[in-house]
Amino acid sequence: MFRSGQTVQSRPRTPLMGKGTAHRASLGFILMSTDLACEADLFAMAPEGVGVHITRLRTDDYTTNETLARHIDHMADAAGRLQPDMKPAVIAYCCTSGSIVCREENVFREIHKGAPYTRPMSIVTGVMDALREVGAKRIVVGTPYLDDINTAEAEYLLAAGFDILDIQGLQLETGVEFGQVEPAYWKEFALEIDQPDADAIFLSCSGTRTLEVVEEIEQAAGKPVITSNQALMWSCLRRAGIADQLSGFGQLFNHPGRALTPTL
Repeated sequence: MFRSGQTVQSRPRTPLMGKGTAHRASLGFILMSTDLACEADLFAMAPEGVGVHITRLRTDDYTTNETLARHIDHMADAAGRLQPDMKPAVIAYCCTSGSIVCREENVFREIHKGAPYTRPMSIVTGVMDALREVGAKRIVVGTPYLDDINTAEAEYLLAAGFDILDIQGLQLETGVEFGQVEPAYWKEFALEIDQPDADAIFLSCSGTRTLEVVEEIEQAAGKPVITSNQALMWSCLRRAGIADQLSGFGQLFNHPGRALTPTL
């Protein structure tokens, strides 16, 4: 029995040490402070033995091109906080519109500055990897964004070689609103904007609950559906050498990752 004033003396032991829960790979993700969906999606998609490590950027809960551009200012610091002793195989910035406004090359540079041992990634890089992997050239895009952001996104994807048959936004202003849209509405919205000539439907934004209905939309539309979080996790896993085929998250996870683009 321990009594006040005594000194604790532990007996010598040799603990059984393993490689931890992330014995296959560690992945780091930089989320917005306002994001209500991405964290749950990433953990849901993580295969056994793959560690998911999260940090967040303080973010204005008003989403415009101007507020998104400020994300880059603290990117390096955020990257350096993600399990630096474990050195994640990939660190990704998890904002689709922010990846476009800040531009991928700037995101890669700042993540590399804070974590030079990792492969830097952005969510829009994963989206384009995924669209190319499923052979999608002509796409329709659904977003929660204001039209200034939609215009920037359409221009970015067009410059990357995709034909935008249509892009429609819900004209929501805040990240909290993004996360409050019900999955059933995303299904309805996706099928509304789909066109017969579209190779795929892309639902943009990390902060929306689109992953929950991706397979329902694919079954109804008869074509691949790419969501931001699904594409991000698929691309990060493939870059980390994890080729697992996961069920429940769309046909993308049946693909090996031959279309991955280099970052740094």
